[in-house]
Amino acid sequence: MLHYFFTGLLVAMSVLIAWFSGYVVYKLYEGQR
Repeated sequence: MLHYFFTGLLVAMSVLIAWFSGYVVYKLYEGQR
């Protein structure tokens, strides 16, 4: 049961990091134009 929690946490963290990095790149791209 516990490893499901850790797997979900890992997935949530990777999604959050991917979204955040994409957002930062998007903001940098917007700022350059």
